[in-house]
Amino acid sequence: MKVKTNRLEALRLIISSQQLGSQDELLNALQKEGFKLTQATLSRDLKQLKVAKAASMSGNYVYVLPNETMYKRVSTPNSVREMMRVPGFISINFSGNMGIIKTRPGYASSIAWNIDNSDIPEILGTIAGDDTIFIVIKEGIKYQQVIEALSDVVPNMK
Repeated sequence: MKVKTNRLEALRLIISSQQLGSQDELLNALQKEGFKLTQATLSRDLKQLKVAKAASMSGNYVYVLPNETMYKRVSTPNSVREMMRVPGFISINFSGNMGIIKTRPGYASSIAWNIDNSDIPEILGTIAGDDTIFIVIKEGIKYQQVIEALSDVVPNMK
C-alpha cells in the first residue's frame, strides 16, 4: 500500500508542477521518478484523485487536481522526489483563539481532515482552502498546547 500512496503523492506533485495533457506524458513523468505502472493503473489513480482536464492559459487541455479554481500551480517546481521529502506544513500563527496554518499548495484540505479526525480537544474545528487552514482554538488554551497537540498529527510541526 505504501507504493500506491507514494505513487499517488508523486502523481499529485507532477500534475501540480507540470502542464501535461496526455496519459502517455503522465506515464513518462512517473517513470522518470521510478514508478512503473500500466495505463490502466494510471487511469484508476487519476479517477481516485478526481483529476480532470482543463484549459490552460495557452489553450491546451492539461490535467488538473480538484479545486483548480483555488489551486496554485507551482511556477518553479523542484523534482518530485525533493517535493516528496518535504511535508506539506509550512508555518502556524495565532491571534486570539484563532490560528492560521500555511501549507504547500494542495495540502491544506488533507492536513485539515487529519486534524478534524484526530479529535484534538484543544481545537474546535478547521476550515481549509488550498494552502491555508483556519483553526478555531478553545478559550483558555495556550498556543504551545495547540502546537504540541498538532505535532502528533502534522509532520514537521515542531
